[in-house]
Amino acid sequence: MTGNRSLLAALAGDPEIEALLADAAQVAAMVTFEVALAQAEAQAGLISAEAATAIGAGLDGFEPDWDDLALGMARDGVVVPALLVQMRRRIAAPHAEALHKGATSQDVIDTALVLQLASVIAVLVARLTTMLDALDGLVTRYGGQGLMAHTRMQRALPYSVSAKLATWMVPLRRHLAALQAVRRSLLVIQLGGPIGDRSSFGPNGEAVARALARQLDLGLAEPWQSARDPLVGFASLLALLTGTLGKIGADVALLAQNEIAAVTIAGGGGSSSMAHKSNPVNAEVLVALARYNAGLVGVLQQSMVHENERSGAAWTLEWLALPPLVIATGASLRLGNLLLGQLSFPAP
Repeated sequence: MTGNRSLLAALAGDPEIEALLADAAQVAAMVTFEVALAQAEAQAGLISAEAATAIGAGLDGFEPDWDDLALGMARDGVVVPALLVQMRRRIAAPHAEALHKGATSQDVIDTALVLQLASVIAVLVARLTTMLDALDGLVTRYGGQGLMAHTRMQRALPYSVSAKLATWMVPLRRHLAALQAVRRSLLVIQLGGPIGDRSSFGPNGEAVARALARQLDLGLAEPWQSARDPLVGFASLLALLTGTLGKIGADVALLAQNEIAAVTIAGGGGSSSMAHKSNPVNAEVLVALARYNAGLVGVLQQSMVHENERSGAAWTLEWLALPPLVIATGASLRLGNLLLGQLSFPAP
């Protein structure tokens, strides 16, 4: 099974995005959160400066026991309790108990996710910008050439390559602007404590939250542990982006048909039995990933239904659905850039 997944990942995976969402990246982000929380709490007077220093020194270079974390995850449903036990063993006495003071597992997990998504968004923005630049290049080279428009899969009226490319570029520009804007609403701290009202930090809650946001270079926000609309909105944006990329893939696959031959795809996929074929593989995978993400975002939408102040079921559903949706988006942009590099529009 592992081999099969690796083969599929070669077609539709994204190693760079996968690494940013991997367990190692998540634990590293959790360590970053705990060190920043200790510094913020020291600034707010909730713990001593000595304790914050000891926590930072003890967690420097922290490497977890992965087998123990797996056992803890299976037992507790979250990795944080087992992780805290390991962390506290690294912190000099008597400061270990100052670690995680007032916080809850969700504060660690959600803020760590936001830190990971900050890196992911930077990659997606860079790739989408590259894609738009490549489309500008195609307009420069081929935009003035004629092309036959098709409506409802039938020949319609003549227009131009630039008109076709505009149908791809206009929505992609909207998605780029939305990705850049979502940083302000999505990349914020989660700090609510056990029941989401910061009461576990006493009168220092707001001061700790402000200091934590500064430490992590994230936005300040009210606790959002049971309000998942920012995450679901982000996922919906990604599904819109992959939907547009899927439309581009569908267009290319149709235009590359031998009977139409309006585009040429250099280095298309081969056939095991028909040597003459050049299959539009990257275009086809864009279509598949668009449909895959459309399904995943519907699943993720259901993770908004939290019972009262926290739902273990909704949270677990989010963990199952969000990472593959993000990875599929990265793969779509990776393949979209490859596809554009393969395209040419032969003169009519």
